[in-house]
Amino acid sequence: MTLKVLPLVIAALAGVTMAIQGSLNSALGKVVGLWETTFIVHLTGLLLVAALLFVCRIGDGCLSNVLQAPWYTYLGGLLGVLIIYGVVRSIPMIGVAPATTAIVMGQVLTAGLVDHFGLFGMNKIPFTLYNLVGTIMMAGGAWLILKQ
Repeated sequence: MTLKVLPLVIAALAGVTMAIQGSLNSALGKVVGLWETTFIVHLTGLLLVAALLFVCRIGDGCLSNVLQAPWYTYLGGLLGVLIIYGVVRSIPMIGVAPATTAIVMGQVLTAGLVDHFGLFGMNKIPFTLYNLVGTIMMAGGAWLILKQ
């Protein structure tokens, strides 16, 4: 497997886990409630990462550099709450495939902007005609998936 394919496989597996996670979170939300699910999801994630960092000693050992990061990099946790809320709220209303399609479209469009402008310290990667055509094709596919 070439070095360029491996990150794509890892990303695709992350997409698989996101669809399963959204389904599981939505099922939990029906039982315990929306905000309660958001709390449980983040608590179980915190416990897992704490065990990996402090018990298994997995990590780069740079936690002491936490105050050196730009302030906006700490917004990821807040965004995580909004993501879980949005997923748990939307999936029961429209289904896993339509919600995931909308999520992916939002991700691709936002990612294109982040790359193009080099936001948040990312490398600038121009949004080319190929990117535009690919995004339009994805939007067409999303429309077909969302069409009832």
